[in-house]
Amino acid sequence: MPATTSGTLLQVIGPVIDAEFAHEQDLPSIYDAIEVENGKERLIAEVHQHLGGNRVRAVAMGSTDGLQRGMAVRATGAPISVPVGQAVLGRMFNVLGEVIDGKEPLVKPNLRSIHREAPAFEDQSTKAEVFETGIKSIDLICHS
Repeated sequence: MPATTSGTLLQVIGPVIDAEFAHEQDLPSIYDAIEVENGKERLIAEVHQHLGGNRVRAVAMGSTDGLQRGMAVRATGAPISVPVGQAVLGRMFNVLGEVIDGKEPLVKPNLRSIHREAPAFEDQSTKAEVFETGIKSIDLICHS
């Protein structure tokens, strides 16, 4: 599949949207992100089902207010990815990994897909320990 392909918005039912692409090879994969330009805003949705007839069903990661049939849809060719690592400790992000704490955006963040394989069993810890968030007030309550 090309890096990006275009389609058309067919239906909006609450947070669920259906889109149609010209050819079967243009269909985004399951868990890939698609985006719809809605005026100055862009809405990201995650593909969850292939419906047949070059159509997909996706769940919107934001409000679908203002979407209309016939709007252009773009397949990104990749799943939703969020920043990970030491740089995210103490920061606040939305479901798309965008900074929402009013601080400067991350510079060249290490991004990972929100859909990943679980770690191997032998790599998992069996002891009870506090999960450090990097958010001082939450960490303080957890350590109390």
